[in-house]
Amino acid sequence: MRISFYKDRCIGCNYCVEAWPERWQMSKRDGKCMLIGGKMKGKVFSLEVGEFERELNERAEEACPVNAIRVSKQID
Repeated sequence: MRISFYKDRCIGCNYCVEAWPERWQMSKRDGKCMLIGGKMKGKVFSLEVGEFERELNERAEEACPVNAIRVSKQID
């Protein structure tokens, strides 16, 4: 499963952190969210995680009011 995070869209509402604090945290530097373990590719942070994280990250995706989080199945 892949998580994609578009940080430039983030407004710092903290909903994703509330949904899954072990994968999301707020940055003290800019007040926006950070995808813990995410690697930046262009303007998008992405991370491949196991299926066991799907439900929690989908909660974060649904809670985000600016659609900055995308959860998708990894296609090989």
